[in-house]
Amino acid sequence: MNARPQKNLRPVPPDAYALIVEAIDSGVFRPGDRLVESELAERFGVSRTPVREALQRLETQAMLTRDGRSLFVASLDHNQLAELYAVRAELEGLAARLAAQHATPEEVAVLRGMVAEDQALLGDPQAMSRANRRFHRQIHLASHNRFLVQQLELVHRSMALMAKTTLAAEGRDIDALTEHGRIVDAIAARDGDGACAALRAHISRAYETRLRIEAGALRLI
Repeated sequence: MNARPQKNLRPVPPDAYALIVEAIDSGVFRPGDRLVESELAERFGVSRTPVREALQRLETQAMLTRDGRSLFVASLDHNQLAELYAVRAELEGLAARLAAQHATPEEVAVLRGMVAEDQALLGDPQAMSRANRRFHRQIHLASHNRFLVQQLELVHRSMALMAKTTLAAEGRDIDALTEHGRIVDAIAARDGDGACAALRAHISRAYETRLRIEAGALRLI
C-alpha cells in the first residue's frame, strides 16, 4: 500500500502587527520613537505591505500618532493618563471579582506561585514590570470571561505608551508584591468584593505613583 504523499506546508509568515506591538510593549520602541515602514520590514523580515497595514491599524488604535507623513509611538497626556487608569481600575476590579467566583484551584495556585517567585526580581524594574503583566494577565484569564479579557488586552496595550514603569520608583516593587498577595488571598477565599477592592486599591496606588513620577517627586531605582 502506497503512502499518501505529504502536502508541502508553507511556513506561516510573521505577523507584522503582533511584532510591532510586542516591540512597543517590551520597550524596544518607546513613546516619541519614529517608526519607518522600510526599516520595520527589514528588521522583522517581512514585506512592506503587511507592515504598512499594521501601522495603519496601530494609528487607528491611537498607538501611533502622525506628524505629516511620519508616524511616531504615541504618548499619553495628563488627561489621557487619568482616563486610562479609571477604565483600568473598573475592568481590573471586575476581573478580580469574577476570578474569585470562577478561578480553579490550579489557577489560584499559579497566582500564589507568581507572588512567591517574583520576590527574586525585586530591584529589577524591567523584570518586575514583565512579571507584573503576567500576574495581571493570569487574573484576567481566571475571570473566565473572554469579552473582559479582550477589553483588558486593549487597556494593557495602551499602558505600553508610558515610558517608565511605576515599579522603578523606590520601594514600589515591594509594595506592589504585597498588594498582589492581598489580591490572591481574596480570590482564594472566594471573596469577590474583597478581591475587587484589593485590586482597585492596587491600581490606585500605581496611579498615584505614576503621577508622582511625572511630577518628579519620586526617586527611580
